[in-house]
Amino acid sequence: METIAIASDHAGVELKATLAAELREQGFAVADLGTHGPNSVDYPVFANRLAGALARGGARRGVLICGTGIGISIAANRHAHLRAALCHDATSARLAREHNDANVLVLGARTTGTEVARDCLKAFLLTEFAGGRHVPRVAKLGRVREAQPN
Repeated sequence: METIAIASDHAGVELKATLAAELREQGFAVADLGTHGPNSVDYPVFANRLAGALARGGARRGVLICGTGIGISIAANRHAHLRAALCHDATSARLAREHNDANVLVLGARTTGTEVARDCLKAFLLTEFAGGRHVPRVAKLGRVREAQPN
């Protein structure tokens, strides 16, 4: 059984609970990395927890949620082994997997409705990386280089 890591800040607690239940219904194990209540917390802490879970192999993919998804996706993408994609619909979630080999789905609890979030999750989980012409592009995401024109 594949484990999906999931984490959020205080703004995403309710959506996180909904998506965790959805994951369990679909047969996934869920590593809920917090937070678990409405008290204000700092989203980088939870992006870092998810990054640690993926680095240790406790999960291969993850879901992060904050108010807009912007802050937590910035924090997540500071980790070279994460390819976190902020998605607003099923098409962006599908293409994040297919073209970018995203391993973390990011959602905004205040900007994305529950049904759309479920659709994003489903597309993210069902889509495989296309490989091919996308492989060299994805490989460049892990490298830190000076900006070059090509």
